[in-house]
Order: sequence, then C-alpha cells, then structure tokens
Amino acid sequence: MLIKDINRMKEVIKGVKKEGKTIGFVPTMGYLHEGHLSLIRCSKRDNDITVVSIFVNPIQFGQNEDLDRYPRDLERDEKLCRQEGVDYIFVPSAEQMYPEGFSTYVQVEELTGGLCGAFRPGHFKGVTTVVTKLFNIVQPDRAYFGEKDYQQLAVVKKMVKDLNMNLEVVGCPIVREKDGLAMSSRNKYLSPKERESAVALYKALVRAKESFEKGINSVEELKKIMEETIISYPEVNEIQYIEIVDPDTLKPKNVAEEGDVVALAVFVGNTRLIDNIRL
Repeated sequence: MLIKDINRMKEVIKGVKKEGKTIGFVPTMGYLHEGHLSLIRCSKRDNDITVVSIFVNPIQFGQNEDLDRYPRDLERDEKLCRQEGVDYIFVPSAEQMYPEGFSTYVQVEELTGGLCGAFRPGHFKGVTTVVTKLFNIVQPDRAYFGEKDYQQLAVVKKMVKDLNMNLEVVGCPIVREKDGLAMSSRNKYLSPKERESAVALYKALVRAKESFEKGINSVEELKKIMEETIISYPEVNEIQYIEIVDPDTLKPKNVAEEGDVVALAVFVGNTRLIDNIRL
C-alpha cells in the first residue's frame, strides 16, 4: 500500500502495533537498486511488517549539490517494492515533512566532523533530522541502513543510542556490481567511460586491504598506494579524501589495525562516489 500522508501512516502503524506485529523500516531516497532491495530482504526476514520510505530529503543537500537532478522514478520504485513484498511504501512530500515555520533539528557532534562531514557542511544534520522524523512516524522495531554510507550508519547508531530511541539500527553489507563498484543511485550519472573508471574506488580499497594483509600498516603508505591506483584511471577528476579511521569513533589513524575502516570519496567526471572496506 502506498501512503503519502503522515497522519494516515501513523494511523496504520497504530493498528500494526495493536496487533503486536514487529515493524522493519528501510528509509531511502528512492531510485532503488539491488543495494536497497537487500535491505528490504533483511527487514522481511526479521520482521512481520516492512515499511519503505521514499523521500529525497532537501535539507541534507548543500548548495550546488544535486538535489534537483537526483534521480527519481516512483512508478519503478513502487513496482520493485511490491515485487519484494513490502507492506507499506511511505512517500511524504517536502511540504508535509517541513511545513512553514519548521525550525527543529537534530545534530550528532564529533562523528560528523570528518570524512563526508568535512566536505558537506550541514549534510548530517539534515540526515539525523529526517531520520528522527521518520522514526517517530513509522515507529520501527528495526531500521536498516547500508554499510556503503559507513559514516551515516555510525551517526544514526550514535543518535539512537544517545537519545534512547526504542529501536535497533541494523547495518547491511555493501552490494556491488560484478566489477566491484558499490551500487548507488548516483551511478546513473556516469557516462560509459566514467563508469569504466568508477571501479577505481574498489580497486584502491582492495589494494589497501591486500597491502595491509601483507604487513603494511603505515596509513601514509597505504594512502599512497590507493592514490596511485585511483589516478591511473582516466576519468577520475579529483580525490576528495582517503582516510583510515577507527570503526567506532571515526577518528583518523596513523597506524592501521585490524577492523579499521578505509573510506574514500572520489569525483569520477562530475559525480561524487563514496566507498569503504574493513581491514
């Protein structure tokens, strides 16, 4: 069932709760791909009812970012959700989510300072605000997020813990194309040539992991290996960052250890792609 009205969604949830059913929730910005579908399958496995939200959240986009051109195809998304057996698809409007006079925001400190947060000011404030609103509307027992957005997952987990929210945040593995490129709605922006070069991110991550396993633990050295790999691909425009961070605090490391997260953001053509791997 497709629901566009917040009050209607809350009514439905009230009924589901009355029946004592568990609710799994997959928040998305739509233009669904196999990565999203894997989250839906996890929710279906763990819960009685699965709710998917589709909402391109304007307050997590900065100036000159791709809010206006972010890919949208509700008809296709609805079809995919139905095929996966989603119980409710929640598609609120920006006007409903942020009515005139809206002025309340949720912000997680520290974890949002580095990685993507350093280059996208206000982004995570937008993410945590919308996720809080969605959690309040859907009242899930479990919410599912992909590990591709590792910082986002860490930030949402911290928010849920700090604010004593009554749900479990479940991180699900990255889903990749056959050549290793992490699935993302933004991959649609890539030209055929750029798509060939986009594999640079995954190749660099794998090289870092292999080098670490061979005994190289100097972060400086591992970053250099990754940079050399990335710039060997012709359509790479800019390396925004490469970091090796503690998996819990997201603090950058000088010496890599097992369990650390290698994360990077790279512009291929004009498209900003992110990816990560655990050592």
